[in-house]
Amino acid sequence: MTELHGESIIRLCGLGKEFKGAQGAVRALTDINLEIIKGEIFGIIGLSGAGKSTLVRCMNFLETPTEGEVYYDGRPLSEMSPGELRRTRQSMGMIFQQFNLLEQRNVLRNVCFPMEIAGTPKAEARERARGLLKLVGLLEKEAAYPVQLSGGQKQRVAIARAMATNPKVILCDEATSALDPNTTKSILELLKEINQRMGITIVIITHEMSVIEAICDRVAIIGDSRIAEIGQVSRIFAGPKSKIGRQLILGDAAKQVEFGDGRLFRITFDGLASSEPVISNVILACKVPVNIMYAATRDIKGKAAGQMIIELPDNEADISRVLHYLDRAKVPCEEVGKNEL
Repeated sequence: MTELHGESIIRLCGLGKEFKGAQGAVRALTDINLEIIKGEIFGIIGLSGAGKSTLVRCMNFLETPTEGEVYYDGRPLSEMSPGELRRTRQSMGMIFQQFNLLEQRNVLRNVCFPMEIAGTPKAEARERARGLLKLVGLLEKEAAYPVQLSGGQKQRVAIARAMATNPKVILCDEATSALDPNTTKSILELLKEINQRMGITIVIITHEMSVIEAICDRVAIIGDSRIAEIGQVSRIFAGPKSKIGRQLILGDAAKQVEFGDGRLFRITFDGLASSEPVISNVILACKVPVNIMYAATRDIKGKAAGQMIIELPDNEADISRVLHYLDRAKVPCEEVGKNEL
């Protein structure tokens, strides 16, 4: 269990969701238990069909769970009146993969739309909308229509619209999947700025590992409708425990490596400065050749996270020197058999 610091804003307890269709019942979510802490950026990742989008839609009751409960700021959504639930949803902005802008409205009126629904006076709504457009860098586009915007600009408008009702939480459902890498980077930087400046909690649903490592504090990995593992991004990336976690983070490359006659060791990076040349230092200090067979490491907020498999000569003295050095450097290392990879 990951140690949590801070007060939760969303808590899911025993959440399940089943859809009934012509072919019978389809189980989308099973026994989901997780807490999202106020002010954090929380990621949920899984393969297509794993239940990610259903999960985020259950958080604001756009989908009503079949079983379990969703608590928002300590209150169960299932016990709220329709009016209370509507007001709660207004404090949870949502951003979608395909932007979902209203094509017949210009940019300013798109941002004003949720405020119109909430009954905000027109002049006040326009003033707030212009402030939000300035925040997302699109004030000069207020009179443009969605068809005149790029994908990144549309998503910035969608972010401004999601913030129109002063939400405590922004739910992002594959919000960068339709964007190119450079635009994705700028959108993630904008979301991070919003999180840091305004303290808005952000929940990101994605199938892209790069999105998780770029922005998230914690991550839950979902597979086969269940939470497979959950924790700090650096710890999950350093040593995924579940099969789906290893598949998403490490890939299948290790199984495709042809090994020599030496012995194999797995090094786990969890918190070292990413600029520290660990393997070079081992070779220089121990005078032992090291063969890197496989590596899956990432820079997460300046720290190295991931795993590396090295081959060492089948010589006890050499191996002992290397293991002793790594132990002193506080780099976790264990011997692995070729059938363990």
